[in-house]
Amino acid sequence: MKEEDLSLIKRYPIVEYLERKGIKPVRRTPAYAMYRSPLREETHPSFKVDTRKNLWIDYGEGKGGSIIDLCMRLEGCTLQEAICRLGQTASLDAAYGLSKERSGIGTGPVTPWQPSGARKLIEVSDTLPPHLEAYLTDKRCIDLSRAIPFLKCICYEVRGRRYQAIGFANQSGGYELRDDNTFKGTIAPKDITPIFTDKITDRIQPICVFEGFMDFLSILSMKEKVANPCLVMNSVSNVTRTVRYLNDHNLTHIRAFLDNDEAGRRATNDFIRAGFKVEDMSRYYRDFKDLNDFHVSRVREQREQKWQVKTLVQNQIDKSKQVKHKMR
Repeated sequence: MKEEDLSLIKRYPIVEYLERKGIKPVRRTPAYAMYRSPLREETHPSFKVDTRKNLWIDYGEGKGGSIIDLCMRLEGCTLQEAICRLGQTASLDAAYGLSKERSGIGTGPVTPWQPSGARKLIEVSDTLPPHLEAYLTDKRCIDLSRAIPFLKCICYEVRGRRYQAIGFANQSGGYELRDDNTFKGTIAPKDITPIFTDKITDRIQPICVFEGFMDFLSILSMKEKVANPCLVMNSVSNVTRTVRYLNDHNLTHIRAFLDNDEAGRRATNDFIRAGFKVEDMSRYYRDFKDLNDFHVSRVREQREQKWQVKTLVQNQIDKSKQVKHKMR
């Protein structure tokens, strides 16, 4: 990426970026804006945006940076993904208009900047190709018959090359992506995914909250029936969105199926501090990275036991045949 392109992204107003996400300042002056932190739950505003320098700082965490840093935190993405998303979702008209005005080109209509590494959605299909189905069944031990209704095959393009990935839709029309290797990504916008919302009849009934969609697919594969409403955060950076959704629907009881790492524990504590009754389900898979890791281990252990039983039975049959043969 050219240095001038990166500079244009960094000049895109943070307050406008937050406004697009429905995050409004509590207090605004000509030099700065104060917010309740979008990175965590808090009562008193401690998140400051310097509108002149276009930088932010969260005094509660002691961390800050540019709009790119903020995008990485809010949307749980890498540096390159943040740059691509900002290029996709922000027109940068103001930055380009200023640049052209200074160069004497004029202030007519401008074409939104598109980073060369941005993912361009080409096609959405209901049918997963065999290699992606095999990845789900063999490596993730997912029951395809239960999972397929929630998945799409996403065809997207990056720098003229086309790729396929498993797609899991969120409530804003974006998709979480996984391929059969190590790739994880997003077709913007990034958001949460509420599921089985028709089951929100009893406000005391717990809602199952998952960090990623593989964990949700794991619970589908583990249980005969999922009787609770569910919500997939698609990233721990979506805790604030999750809290907002739960409050809007008057849901107070959470079963948290989050990862066994610092980020997962921090998100669980954020829910507790926000006033929810939280059942930390990670204690049931405390020796594993996440729920899917636990599910895979259990399925493979069951398969190994079945294989051992089958082998033992076959050996007994073979011995029986040998004895009958000798008797003859």
